[in-house]
Amino acid sequence: MKEGTFCLTYGDGVSDVDITASIAFHKETKGVGYFDCSAAIRSFWNFTLGEESSKIDTFKEKPKGDGVENAWINGGFFVVEPEALRYISEDQTIWEKEPLEQMAENGQLSAFKHYGFWQAMDTLRDKQVLESLCSEGKAPWKIW
Repeated sequence: MKEGTFCLTYGDGVSDVDITASIAFHKETKGVGYFDCSAAIRSFWNFTLGEESSKIDTFKEKPKGDGVENAWINGGFFVVEPEALRYISEDQTIWEKEPLEQMAENGQLSAFKHYGFWQAMDTLRDKQVLESLCSEGKAPWKIW
């Protein structure tokens, strides 16, 4: 990873994302930001990608309706350049609003399509699903 590039995550999702492949993908895109994405789940931050494309044209919070063809969600694992910080105007800036929306509008945001396991850890139900996978020895994110 080149000097200055950094990784971040929300910390409320569990995935088997290949971080090494994610960093390599980011180096190829030459944008200021990139994140892993998973197949769309309504109620999350959605965006659309073409079949072969990784460039994001629009980034919307929790769209209404039954979903969009080729819709993906932000999986919460980011690789960004220091220039991405210029999109944050103040302490109260919401990362998914102005920064990611503006990076997308400026052609500086890409997504790595992750087809593997991804699960939120936001509700009691999410917690129970993840605990069940662990107790059954079927936790795809657990590599130790």
